Amino acid sequence: MENLNQTQCFDGLEKEIENEAKNILLSVSEALKEKGYNPVNQIVGYILSGDPTYITSHKNARSLIRKLERDELLEELIQDYLERN
Repeated sequence: MENLNQTQCFDGLEKEIENEAKNILLSVSEALKEKGYNPVNQIVGYILSGDPTYITSHKNARSLIRKLERDELLEELIQDYLERN
């Protein structure tokens, strides 16, 4: 039985998935900008709700973002933020 008093460690994603998440976020952001949407607001709406209609279908962005789990996208965003600050 595991000790429930110890903190578990999340090992994170493999580098390949991280790169895919980054590329997908950049592509989706570009498509949202082209359609006149605020990419930050739309991506946050998608991550929080899971509703793909926050993402435009322009340039296949909606299908692209659904290739990854929302937690993978969130991990990529947090990792990038922490590396920059």
